[in-house]
Amino acid sequence: MRQDVLNQITLILRGGEKEIMSKAAMARIMGCDPRTVKRYLNGYKPKEKKQKAKKSKLDNFKETIISKLEIGCTSMAIFKFIQKEGFTGSYSLVADFVQKHKQEQIKKATIRFETAPGLQAQVDWKENLKMISKNGEIFVVNIFLMVLGYSRMKFVKLTSDKTQNTLFKCMNEAFKYFGGIPKEILFDNMATVVDRANSRIGNVKLNTKFVQYAKDIGFNPITCRIFRPQTKGKVESLAKLVDRLQVYNNEFETYEELEKIVKMFMQEINNEVSQGTNMRPIERLKKETKYLLPLPNQNILNTYTTSPKEYKVSKESMITYKGKKYSVPTYLIGKSVSVVETDEYIHIYYTTNLVTKHKKQERFLNYHKEHVVDILKSDSLKGCNNDEIEMFVKEHLSIYDEL
Repeated sequence: MRQDVLNQITLILRGGEKEIMSKAAMARIMGCDPRTVKRYLNGYKPKEKKQKAKKSKLDNFKETIISKLEIGCTSMAIFKFIQKEGFTGSYSLVADFVQKHKQEQIKKATIRFETAPGLQAQVDWKENLKMISKNGEIFVVNIFLMVLGYSRMKFVKLTSDKTQNTLFKCMNEAFKYFGGIPKEILFDNMATVVDRANSRIGNVKLNTKFVQYAKDIGFNPITCRIFRPQTKGKVESLAKLVDRLQVYNNEFETYEELEKIVKMFMQEINNEVSQGTNMRPIERLKKETKYLLPLPNQNILNTYTTSPKEYKVSKESMITYKGKKYSVPTYLIGKSVSVVETDEYIHIYYTTNLVTKHKKQERFLNYHKEHVVDILKSDSLKGCNNDEIEMFVKEHLSIYDEL
């Protein structure tokens, strides 16, 4: 780059000498080729050299730091850990990176979760709230919380437990109260939603019964991530509002009276001006309702709110449901399972996990080939190899069908 040429031409242009001096004359004065002068006169500007990014002592440890942050480790704990891995920098270097990373995550979450009408709701619990009756009796209760992202319309319900069945009941009531269903719902990593045994950092798995519920109802479930407090900020704000119920200590006698107080509280907060929107949620809901998904068939809602009947698995690795038999995996022999019936399928669950499903048919015996193979391996054909068992099954399944 000829910075001197660029500077001289800039001066010539400012002085208005361009019209009286030829390119060749300029080149002679500057000691360069006339083509160089022409290039600069036509607006050519050399690219500035980019300074190479200075290598940080943190570069080889950033991924480790982020992964440790996601499981709740403190800056100091991470600093001590990466020191053992070879980090030679200071604690302040780690602390600054952690703070910057958290702020970036919060910004991303704020943009992501400021929601459009009908897009999202957030769910949580106010757990183990102690309320004292007029008689001095202590009620340890839970409050189910759901808030719509756009309107800030809130649903709160008093419950005595937090089982999955109770969660489904509360959500169904909330959908009816709102007049529809949001497209996605954000949850904390609660046991009634997340399959904790099979979840890993950065790869949260939902339990299969909850997945089926979400599918049948029609919303997309989302679990919030660590260090993104704003992702569920709306429902956390609601949880703080629930503390106002403490004023009713010594003002009620029975659980039923406390239920009425909670319902009255819900009406109050939905008629108060929200700080986030500067409007009353009840008014803003009028716009949001148009964007909510319609409520599903009542029978589907009832499937998840009635206490599930349990069916014991027989020695044949089958259960009897509505006069028909359905096969399940052999490890469930002697255990109890529950059934969720939809329009097309019979879903069979062990605790919260879907173990198998059968398409609805008129035949008496309903089985999957792999279940038949397993039961034969463990009983009648224990001494046979896989090929022999497969051949036996192929020949005899047609007989089962005829029966």
